[in-house]
Amino acid sequence: MDSFKVSFPGNKRVDVKFKNFLIQTDQETQNGGEEAAPEPFTLFLAGLGACAGLYAKTFCETRNISTQGMGLTLNPQIKEGQKLMEKIEITLHVNPDFPEKYIKAVIKAMNACSVKNQINPELPIYSRVAYLKD
Repeated sequence: MDSFKVSFPGNKRVDVKFKNFLIQTDQETQNGGEEAAPEPFTLFLAGLGACAGLYAKTFCETRNISTQGMGLTLNPQIKEGQKLMEKIEITLHVNPDFPEKYIKAVIKAMNACSVKNQINPELPIYSRVAYLKD
């Protein structure tokens, strides 16, 4: 894997160069930043959601299941008074015609996400499927 090159362009901003991509981060104003970019932790969670979503989408495409209107919601729960996550809930929203027989299998596919599998196994991550309304 290529190296990540980190630079500090000013204030609370931190940029990461990877291949031809520039990933910019910042902090909220309450933490001394300018909110000019997402916080690193936000990008971490976005990566988890994107990875689980990609695994679900690929699962559907290999079975010719429509992904029209499909989406995913990721809800992290933070422990009260701490900065640690208590749990993460991932919900895949599918069309009403999504075959019920594939619900457990698509959840298994989402749970195989490589980002998820790098997270401490003691952190509960609950994945589920919810049908969209017509």
